[in-house]
Amino acid sequence: MAVKKEKQKQADPQNPAESPKSSLPKRAKRTSRTRTIKKCDFPVIGIGASAGGLEALQELFSNMPSDTGIAFVLISHLDPSHASLLPELLMRYTSMSVHEAEDDMRVKPNKIYIIPRNKDISILNGALKLSEPAQAHGMRLPIDFFFRSLANEQGDSAIGVILSGTGSDGTIGLRDIKAASGIAIIQAPETAKYNGMPRSAIAANMADFILPAREIPLQLKELARHFNRQPRRIELESRDKSPELLQKIYLILRKHTKHDFSQYKEATILRRLERRMNVNRVQSMAEYTGYLQENPEEAQALFKDILISVTGFFRDPEAFDSLKTHILKLIPQRPAGEPLRAWVPGCSSGEEAYSVAIIIRECLEELGIDKGVQIFSTDVDENAVEIARSGTYPLGISADVSPERLKRYFTKSEHNYTIKKGIREMVVFANQDIIRDPPFSKVDVICCRNLMIYMNTELQKKLMPILHYALNQEGILFLGPSETIGSFTTHFSVLDKKWKIYKRIEIPSADNIYFPPIVYAEKVGLPEDTVKVQKPPLANLPNLVQKALLDKYTPACIVIDSNYEILYVHGPTGKYLQLPTGPMTANIAELGREGLKSQLSSAIRRVIDGESEVTHHGLRVQQDDGDLTVDLTVRQLSLPPESKKMLLVVFQDVVTEIKTKADKVRGTKEVKTDERVVSLKEELKLARESLQTNIEELETSNEELKSANEELQSTNEELQSTNEELETSREELQSVNEELLTVNTEHQAKIEELSAANDDIKNLLNSTNVATVMLDKSLCIRRYTPAAKEIFNIIESDIGRPLRHVTSNLEYSNLLQDAEQVLDTLIPKEAEVQTVDGHWYNLQIVPFRTTENAIGGLVVTFIDVENLKMAGTEKAAREIAEAIIDTVREPLMVLDRELRVVSANKSLYDTLQVNDRETIGQFFYDLGNRQCDIPRLRQLLEEILPKDTSFKDFKIEYDIPNIGRRKMLLNANRVLQAFGKQELILLAITDVTVPRQTQKHSTGKQR
Repeated sequence: MAVKKEKQKQADPQNPAESPKSSLPKRAKRTSRTRTIKKCDFPVIGIGASAGGLEALQELFSNMPSDTGIAFVLISHLDPSHASLLPELLMRYTSMSVHEAEDDMRVKPNKIYIIPRNKDISILNGALKLSEPAQAHGMRLPIDFFFRSLANEQGDSAIGVILSGTGSDGTIGLRDIKAASGIAIIQAPETAKYNGMPRSAIAANMADFILPAREIPLQLKELARHFNRQPRRIELESRDKSPELLQKIYLILRKHTKHDFSQYKEATILRRLERRMNVNRVQSMAEYTGYLQENPEEAQALFKDILISVTGFFRDPEAFDSLKTHILKLIPQRPAGEPLRAWVPGCSSGEEAYSVAIIIRECLEELGIDKGVQIFSTDVDENAVEIARSGTYPLGISADVSPERLKRYFTKSEHNYTIKKGIREMVVFANQDIIRDPPFSKVDVICCRNLMIYMNTELQKKLMPILHYALNQEGILFLGPSETIGSFTTHFSVLDKKWKIYKRIEIPSADNIYFPPIVYAEKVGLPEDTVKVQKPPLANLPNLVQKALLDKYTPACIVIDSNYEILYVHGPTGKYLQLPTGPMTANIAELGREGLKSQLSSAIRRVIDGESEVTHHGLRVQQDDGDLTVDLTVRQLSLPPESKKMLLVVFQDVVTEIKTKADKVRGTKEVKTDERVVSLKEELKLARESLQTNIEELETSNEELKSANEELQSTNEELQSTNEELETSREELQSVNEELLTVNTEHQAKIEELSAANDDIKNLLNSTNVATVMLDKSLCIRRYTPAAKEIFNIIESDIGRPLRHVTSNLEYSNLLQDAEQVLDTLIPKEAEVQTVDGHWYNLQIVPFRTTENAIGGLVVTFIDVENLKMAGTEKAAREIAEAIIDTVREPLMVLDRELRVVSANKSLYDTLQVNDRETIGQFFYDLGNRQCDIPRLRQLLEEILPKDTSFKDFKIEYDIPNIGRRKMLLNANRVLQAFGKQELILLAITDVTVPRQTQKHSTGKQR
């Protein structure tokens, strides 16, 4: 069978020819074609992370033991202009030592190494190597760069882990790791903060395990335990037990995949088996064989592993340059009207097929020739063919494709490159097994690189004639650097010995290309079981044949199928058939003797086409001792409907007068001549009939082909018309989409404006501390301000409820009637209302108008007028009090709590000979040079307000300017200001000084 080529082969100590060429990026290309033997005897794990990777790394290392014996190299996309804090952050989540990698730093187990900023990192001979990136900014692929070096360094001990990140970095590197029999682990995309990198790797079929970050440590620990073993364990084991075990594995694979790997090189199979054993943590081949037999899905996984491909664009650029040189010479030799045809068997995911397409396109452009191109690319892996058909590849291909070709033949998106339509339409992809399925023919170029290196010699010998048959004269065969044409030097000549480019040589007699029947095991038995060729059930066939013979015939006969293959023979048939020279065949059409062959093929074909029975009489079959006259009959066998079609071929000798030798001697020359003429005429008649039949069949086929061609042309025109309509619809949809985007942008801007206006209004209403309730036309609450909660018992869930359902604190029962009146008349309403606790508000009810000047409801506003109400009442009360005080002739003054003079009447000013400027606001005991600062008086005054006391007739003497010393009586009492807001002291002063004349009179009388 055909197997998928691998662009990177792994070194095999037993077979150095299989060692691969490194696929490191161009900036780190190795000079040696053989993989360096790994330098670390412990697993080295490369971890790639990008955007959102910090959370995944925290989960991973928080659950990772510190003694697994694994070395971790962490590659992340870092800003080249800022120092990374990643080492400090990871130290919080692991007890392992964390290091920023340095050039030539030796890798040790149980340590974490982190890529420095503005560096690329690789591993060589057990040490980390730092290099300057090709460009500090822009597209860099450091994860791919390290993974490729890790695969080349560690081989089957390499493990690549992809965590959260955008783009496709790491996908191509994982392909190299898997080709080296390493392990690929991907974070489950649904658990990744950014799933671009995980999804890219999974889409490329690179994942061995898809796990959340927190579950990856357990898997790594198990893998590390299985890596701690003697190298090449399976090869040592296979020397004693593998023949039987391998045969059983081949049978299991053949049963589940329909592909036979028994002619595959054993070393390659053993490497893939060991990788699957590592993945499934199986210790021995016998155990894995049992596991494989019990789990059909594992057979598919092993099948894909055997076909694993590390392909790339323009692998070995010098080889493709040489191929281009020879194609430039080939194109002018081809007929002008015929397309240039190429075949790429084992195309894998299509990179090499597109490389050939680009080379041919460049050749045509250089020659200035407009010629059609057909490139057939085939592979047995359906998933790989689907990837090839899509023509989409990770950004990592920039390491293999020049910037000029990337710009010219690829379309770049955010995370991928896609082949442009012109190149994509040149290539047709299909599933094909190059050994089992018919090959393409009349092709000019075959690119079959690294396909045969995994086949044994016998299979390679079967493949070379197929490739020779497929090529046109002077056609080019392009092989891999480790492949040769072997002993087929008469079939091909060398064009480039280094890069294995050959030219087809026309040979006089082409070898027969034999496609052996593929046999699939229906049941896998014990290892000693052998594979038996499947044949149609023949249990009742002898009875059927005997019954047919008894009904009509008794001669020799043969049962064949619709493919002319012999299934059963009855009686002696050596007189009619003879074995050919060369490869053995069971095709009856090739076994017929001279005189029988053409009529036999014609009769069989007619019966297959629908006739029930065809008979040819008097056929002269050549024998060694003379001719034999035979009647040939071909008829259909009556079988159950579910059985496949079978035919019965019957040979019956015709009894004629046999002349003796003596009679022949005595016969005349004329009689012999007449017999020969009759024989030739009979043969000519049969030949004419056969020719006429063939001509009629050919004409019928030609008419059918013409009709089919017309139908295809009509279908093609319809498809073209449909395509044009779809293209027009696409343009219209694109135009509509652009318009919708514009409208959406405008709406988004308007929403932002409305949101800002809404915020402004909300803050304005809240900051004014005005109780406002907005009602709709049904007097249901639409919105309210927080201050409204002081008037109405309203909560958030009341929005949408009628206002009448909400209780209020107002001593005002006409609110709803006033609201309905305003809604009907559109005349605003205003009134002063009071709450149950005596608080006054100014009620205003106004219509709510929309921007279109439509009435949408009402706005009910309650403005706090308590202070204004108080101020007006207090002013009136003060004016009355002042008028009363001024009317009283006795001196009065009013003191506040601090014994400052608040007011005084005119009589006081006249009595004490002071004015209001000298009195109002002064402390009582500071008046008149502190003549009133009497401790006892101060005590009495200070006790009036706290203890609600009073005093009468407190005597003092007071010196009044220009009048003299006066005696006075003081009376004080507690009073309240209007509305009880402030407590005051009312102090009355009475002058009780005795006039002088009265004093003298009193003195004389006493005398």
